Amino acid sequence: QVQLVESGGGLVQAGGSLRLSCAASGRTFTNYAMAWFRQAPGKEREFVAQISWSGSYILYADSVKGRFIISRDNAKNMVYLQMNSLKPEDTAVYFCAASYGISSSYDHEYDYWGQGTQVTVSS
Repeated sequence: QVQLVESGGGLVQAGGSLRLSCAASGRTFTNYAMAWFRQAPGKEREFVAQISWSGSYILYADSVKGRFIISRDNAKNMVYLQMNSLKPEDTAVYFCAASYGISSSYDHEYDYWGQGTQVTVSS
C-alpha cells in the first residue's frame, strides 16, 4: 500500500501561483511514477502532469504546458506541482497518484490516489 496526502490548495486570483505537495508513505517511493490529475465540477478527471521514478521523463497536458512544473524529491518521498499563471479554468480538485513502474497519462494505470486538494482560481 502507498498512502498519498496532498496539500497546498487554496483560493488564488487569476495570474497567481500555488504549489501543491504530495507526501507519500508505505512502499518504496522510487518504484513509482507519480502524477497529478484534476477534476472540475461536472467534468471527468483529467491528466495534468506525470514524472517518472527518476525524474528523467516528464509529461504535461497541453493545457498546463509552460505554466505548471512537476518535480519530486525521492529523499523526502515528496512530489510537487508548481502552478503559475493560474487561470479560472484551472479550478478543480487536484489529485496525486502513484503508478508502479509505469509512466502514463491514463488514470487507469495508477494504483494509488490521494484524497485531493481544492484549487480555486478567481477571475
